[in-house]
Amino acid sequence: MPWNPSQKEIAAVSLLNGEQRYHYFVKKVADAGEVWGLWDNGWAMAGDYTGKRLLAVWPHSAFAIACGKGTWSKHVPKAITIDAWLDTWIPGMKRDGTSLAVFLVSGEQGTVVDPERCEIDLRQELEQYE
Repeated sequence: MPWNPSQKEIAAVSLLNGEQRYHYFVKKVADAGEVWGLWDNGWAMAGDYTGKRLLAVWPHSAFAIACGKGTWSKHVPKAITIDAWLDTWIPGMKRDGTSLAVFLVSGEQGTVVDPERCEIDLRQELEQYE
């Protein structure tokens, strides 16, 4: 059965600090088997203070929609399967030098995570399901 966070859950999780939202992201992505981004002829990207490219990702479309404003107002949520994420996306981001802006919320930056950390954390979480 697909997971659909309630409005109460969305509001509560959005108040967590960045590191807490990252841990929530890892658990929910492992549970649901999907990573969500925003798409409009390209993925929603952010940048850090050094100019490094950051792919914006969330654990559910509802959280992504909440950030689909301003520059990303025409973007729509799009899912990436966990298998594609681990087998294709993570290696590609490592190769390209792209990091992640995990679980941005309105008015606050997401947690910047390198693809290696994301891969390790997701694989460790997935091991608990085997």
